[in-house]
Parts: sequence; C-alpha cells; structure tokens
Amino acid sequence: MAANSVGIMGGTFNPIHNEHIRLARESKKQFDLRKVLFIPSGESYFKRNTGVLDSSVRYEMTCLAVKDDEDFEVSDIEIKREGDSYTWETLKELLDEDPKSTYYLIVGADTFLSLDKWRDPQYIFDSCVVCVAKRDDTGDNEIKLMTRIYEGKYDATVRVIEGDPVKLSSSMIRDMASKGEDITPYVAPSVNEYIIRNRLYR
Repeated sequence: MAANSVGIMGGTFNPIHNEHIRLARESKKQFDLRKVLFIPSGESYFKRNTGVLDSSVRYEMTCLAVKDDEDFEVSDIEIKREGDSYTWETLKELLDEDPKSTYYLIVGADTFLSLDKWRDPQYIFDSCVVCVAKRDDTGDNEIKLMTRIYEGKYDATVRVIEGDPVKLSSSMIRDMASKGEDITPYVAPSVNEYIIRNRLYR
C-alpha cells in the first residue's frame, strides 16, 4: 500500500449506487491507494436547477453507503464551501492540508471527455492523477484520443480503471424510484431504506 496515495471519488451522488462503490474498490486495488475519499458535491454550476437533492441528504446517503468499509471516508469539503464549487479548489484545499499525498481523481469516461471545460483544468491535471472509468456509451478510442490531447496540452497523467464498463446511472435509479420500482439490486440496503423512508424522488 502506498502510504500517501488517496483516491477522490466526487459527484452529486444523487443517489450513490453500487457502481460508485465498485469503482472505488477497483481503483483502490489497482492503484494501491491508502483510502478513497468520497466527496459529495455542494452547489454545482454544471447541475444547477436539475432536481439535485439538498447536499445534506446526498451526504447522508453517501455516509450510509460506505459506513462499513474502513478503506472509505466521506468528506463534506465541498458542501461547506459557499457558492459554486470547483474541483480545482477541492484539490488545492486537500493539498494545502496534506501536501505529501498524491491524489487520484476517479471520474467516469463522460466526465473525462469534458475535463478541459472545467474551471482551471491545468491546475487539476497538475495536482492529481486522473483515473478514468470506462462506460458502455463511450468507446476506448475516445478515451485514448482525449488522453493524448490532455497529455500534450496539459502534461496530464491519466490511468484507465480496469474492469467492466459502468452500466448503471443515478438518473436510471431516480426514474425507477419515482415509479415505485425495486432499486435494491443497485444501491446499498441502507441507502434503499433511506430513500423509501424519506420518499425521495417521488
């Protein structure tokens, strides 16, 4: 285990689902990470006015999903931040607190293809290793092409996460929950109970 390697799994987690957990576990194993830090987003300038649940609710679901795994932690670093929240700010804050750690940013292929449109992409690529999870709807050639572009333009370090492509999405789970359909195969039991008890996505 690399003592100073930390994975970052960010997202709205609306809701957090089993594929998030699988990717975190596979990343920890493949990249020899000390831990994986789950960071639910606060105010997202990309997803404003899109029906995203309150950050405190998403944070609580994330805590429930990972509470039994000692390799995972949940941070409210972005939730506490006022106004729009940017990944470069999160990386800077983490590095300011722990400059000896190497951070591995775990993202889906769809996110990876648009990373250069995020605020201050140069700082992001300078500050972490970007780990890409393949998706069914994104081809390997697209990932390879953007990797070459990012390496040339930003001197990026990119790694592809081994394993099956991601097939599950939070939007699919929200749609199923809104119809009262069974989502137990896709989320942790505690998250499913929380969604039912609080009548989320209805």
